[in-house]
Amino acid sequence: MGANLSQLKINNTEVPFIFEENKNLPIVSMQLIFKNTGSLSDTKSGLVQLSAALLNEGTKKEGSVGFATKLESRAISLGTHAGKETFVIEVGSLKEEFPYAIERLKELLTDPNYTEETLSKIKTQAIGNLKRKESDFDYISSLELKKMLFPNTPLAKASAGTVESVESIKLVEIDKHLGDHLGVNNAIVVMGGDISQKEASAFATTVLSLLSITNSKEIESMKALGKKQVQEKIFKSEQAYVYFGSPLNIAYDSKERHLAKVASFVLGSSGFGSRMMEDIRVKKGLAYSAYSRFNINKTHSYFSGYLQTKIESGEEAVNSVKEVVEIFLDKGITQEELTSAQQFIVGSEPLRNETLSQRLGRAFQEFYTNKPLGSSVEDLKKIEAIKLEEINAFIKQHKEIADLSFSVVTGQKG
Repeated sequence: MGANLSQLKINNTEVPFIFEENKNLPIVSMQLIFKNTGSLSDTKSGLVQLSAALLNEGTKKEGSVGFATKLESRAISLGTHAGKETFVIEVGSLKEEFPYAIERLKELLTDPNYTEETLSKIKTQAIGNLKRKESDFDYISSLELKKMLFPNTPLAKASAGTVESVESIKLVEIDKHLGDHLGVNNAIVVMGGDISQKEASAFATTVLSLLSITNSKEIESMKALGKKQVQEKIFKSEQAYVYFGSPLNIAYDSKERHLAKVASFVLGSSGFGSRMMEDIRVKKGLAYSAYSRFNINKTHSYFSGYLQTKIESGEEAVNSVKEVVEIFLDKGITQEELTSAQQFIVGSEPLRNETLSQRLGRAFQEFYTNKPLGSSVEDLKKIEAIKLEEINAFIKQHKEIADLSFSVVTGQKG
């Protein structure tokens, strides 16, 4: 049957409600998704991630262990996580336990575990994670690339924060951030399972009624810079970690997204058989893996990729990436590559759409990107109908991806 979209009326506010009934298993799940509330809304680096961590520590009354015990005894999952643009609270359980699960969610929203002891605990965990990342060369190289592409923007900051920023975050800042952003006017409800739409609406309404109206700002759009630069950092590394990126002038609601998907697939996101893998690993033996993709988001779009190679091969790998991209832009793709991409993308569709959570996730993405629910099916038809001249004309229009910046974390050459 598929998901459908309606509106829940909460006082004078309409909240989008995405729902799919599915009786295959006796389970129910609900996501409260808050827009403009992800890590890109950080007023201090790491604040949003820490706010999500605090909401995973139960209520002030029950404490972390007491609240978790209540959930575990009835096999209820209740968790919070933050993306770049959204903040998600998710609850799921067996159908018979869902009313109880909703009551626990309401407790969490009205009595979060705002204590200094809890804050100290999650800070210690966050700082420990950041310390481990100091020797994670993939993380370092990836973050440096973001700083090169998006200087002086939220994308240039680590979403997990720094040791110093995390240490400085206070309870009042978390309270203010959640109070300013978790508003009924920011909410989208995504719900499904063995439950009627009427019952689901009633549960969602009782939760949403606890939320107030907030004045959070839209996350501003960010544009990648194309500076054609190479930045190298020397560590005690046995390998060179090469991350690269460039501007990509494709909007999240572009009518050419289906063309972008196929172009990205052929250039570098399809694994073996992609241009990146074939040229850099198979032909030249420069890397175990080489990957690239078109990142198209609501607030930012850019082309990016990575590879790992020997220290002495770093420079050759950088030049090879440039060459692959230039040939791709100059000559486009072949009919064989187009046909192969079309067959794979359309043929693998059932695997990406077989579970309820996958279908609800897709429905949310369609809504979030201003498309009608079910438009993914139409996109597949568009992909099937792509002609070689059409996609090659599209590729030639995006010369900006050749303005590549490289972040290389490497070791001393022998």
